[in-house]
This record gives sequence, structure tokens and C-alpha cells, in this order.
Amino acid sequence: MQKVILDALIPREAFEVQDQQGENSGKKTETLAIRDLENEAFFLSCVRKPDFQRETNEWDAQKIHDLIKSFLDGDLIPAVILWKSASYYTFVIDGSHRLSALAAWTNDDYGDGEISKQFYDGYISEDQFKAAEECRKLINSKIGSYQDYRLSVKKSAQADSIILSRARNLATLAIQLQWVEGDSSKAEDSFFKINQQAAPINNTEIRLLKARKTPSGVAARAIMRSGNGHKYWSDFSPEKQDEIEEIAKEINDILFNPKLKNPIKTLDLPIGGKNYASEGLTLILELINIVNGVSNEKNLESDLEGEKTLKFLKECRKVVRRMNSSDPSSLGLHPVIYFYNHEGRHRTGAFYAIVSLIMEFQIKKSFKNFIKVRSDFEDIIWQYEYFIPEILKKHKR
Repeated sequence: MQKVILDALIPREAFEVQDQQGENSGKKTETLAIRDLENEAFFLSCVRKPDFQRETNEWDAQKIHDLIKSFLDGDLIPAVILWKSASYYTFVIDGSHRLSALAAWTNDDYGDGEISKQFYDGYISEDQFKAAEECRKLINSKIGSYQDYRLSVKKSAQADSIILSRARNLATLAIQLQWVEGDSSKAEDSFFKINQQAAPINNTEIRLLKARKTPSGVAARAIMRSGNGHKYWSDFSPEKQDEIEEIAKEINDILFNPKLKNPIKTLDLPIGGKNYASEGLTLILELINIVNGVSNEKNLESDLEGEKTLKFLKECRKVVRRMNSSDPSSLGLHPVIYFYNHEGRHRTGAFYAIVSLIMEFQIKKSFKNFIKVRSDFEDIIWQYEYFIPEILKKHKR
């Protein structure tokens, strides 16, 4: 089942102020009602994810359904952990998927509603729209929409008995809250400790979270979302922001269009495979690092002006244009021969190898030499497709 993109329901905000003390004035609420997750509610208007939080796109429709059903049935749901900043924003330290799933239900927005459309500047991808429709269909048929529950109380005589019973319980059902006390560094430490235990973050996400202000981190996020979504580059000048979004969209289009659909019935395939959240992000980050000679993101400094991010993106665009695009520099490398095996599976290792090969051709100015032997080269890698995996294994040793 496809993952549902709920990233828009709770926006991101930076809390980069070193040793910023949390706001401790007054007693904090210990519970959250479902009405607090309506779009116009005070809580949803003021709640934020930290800018280092991963995208909220790890749950499929069934998991979202199960969470909503558990809440409606009064089952135990783990407490959501929050931190109140001095800026009066409330940050989610743990539980953003839980809150987003419930907010998706209350606002009928599973990645394609009004909140999401505004967040993504009106652009909702085909995959995102399809996942949202699938999720809505499942929840409305098995549970009912939030509006069904509201109407059932007003028109109880005509209401479904199960929905009416649950709706009456909604007035007293609540999400348990816990609060992190301390400054922003304490809150950030809590986030990493929690999210590497019960629900581990994959290695690529960890790398990006640690390097979120570096050229590699910003460029990877921009390409992954095709220049849309949360603008990790919002501190740069408007001109640089526009250029980053334009280049990122072009790179994303070259890598992942046309969309890969299984079973494969066409030879018109994307060079980067499927743009899944984790797989696509890993491929993008490695592409950026290979092209720009980055061996470890930890050695990169934060990009404060956007110059390095733009440089990284331009270098990537140059390489992917070379691989297969409508640009005059394109070699037109056929995806079937270079990037897929005979069973139709995308070969990520082969993709990295070709990127490295193009980099070497650029440095040595040896594209003409490649063109002379290209036909024989393609015959070999097509007929003996196990060559590249064997070479990679040898180098790993």
C-alpha cells in the first residue's frame, strides 16, 4: 500500500536559537481534544515540527485508519511529546505522525486538501493524489468522515448508530500530552533519542537531519520535492530561492519522469527509478555527493547565502542532463540498458557507477573516446549484466 503524504498538516519552523529557553509561564494542558486539530483551531495554528524533523510520509492508509479507529474506540494511544518555545510556537518532539493522521481526518486532507494545496503551492503529484484518494476511500467507508460525525450529533434521528455513539464519545476523548522542559538544545536531544529508539529514522534521514543547513542537505530536499513543500532554502534571497526551485524541479523531472509503473510495459523508463521517500532520497543525496566530491556531509559547513547550494545543484543538473535529457549535451543513455536489470528492477549501483563515469569523462574531456566504443560497451553491459554488481562487490572488499 502506498505511503500517504501528510507533511503539510503541521508546518515546520526553525528553532536554531542556541540555548533558547522554553516558555514556562502558566500550567500547560495535559490533553488535546479532536476539535483542537481543526484548521482554524488555536492549537493547530500554533503547533510546528522542528525544521530537522523528517517528512511526515511514513504511514500508509491502513495505518492511518487504524490510528483514527483506535482513538475513536478509546484505545490507548502513546502520548504526544511537545516543547513550548520562547517564540510561543509549540513544537512536536514525538508524535507528528499521530497528530497529522488525526488532523488529516478532521480536515479531510490526506495530502490533497486545502492545507496541502496551499503548502505545495497548488502542485500535488499524481502519486500523492492517488495515495490521498485511496486513504480517504478506506477511512470514509470503514469509519466515516469527520463531517459525518459532526452531522450525526445535529441530526441524530437519521444518523448511523455506530457513528452517533462514537461522535458522542468524541466530546470526552483526548490525546495525552507530555512536555519537555528546558532549552532548544535539550528539546533537540530529546528528539534524536526518542526517534532512534521506538521508530528509528533511516540512515539517510539521520544524515540529512544532521546536515540540514549544508549545501548537500538543502539541495537534496529541494530535488526530492521538486522545489515544492517546506522551503529549507527560505533564508536565501528571493532570486536564489527561485533559481533553486527551478533547477531542483528540472533535476527531479530528469530523474523520475516518466513515472515508473509495475509491471513494466514500456521502454520509456525514468533513469532514477521510483521516487519513493527513502529510496529516492538516498539516490538524490548520493548523486549530489558524488558529483560535488563530498565524502562526508559532516565536513560541510552551513550554507548561509545559498551560493554553495546553487553550485551543487548546477553541477548535478549538468551531469543528469548528460545522462538522458532533451539538452544538447545529452548522451541519451537508454535507461533499460544502463539502469535496469533484465527483470525490470532499477540498479542503483549502476546509476552511481554511470554518474562517476560521466564525472571522469568531464575531468579528462574524454567523451569522444567513449562515443567511439559506446556500441561495444553497451553490448557488454547488456549481455553480461552481472559485471557491474561483481565490480562493486570487489571494490567494497
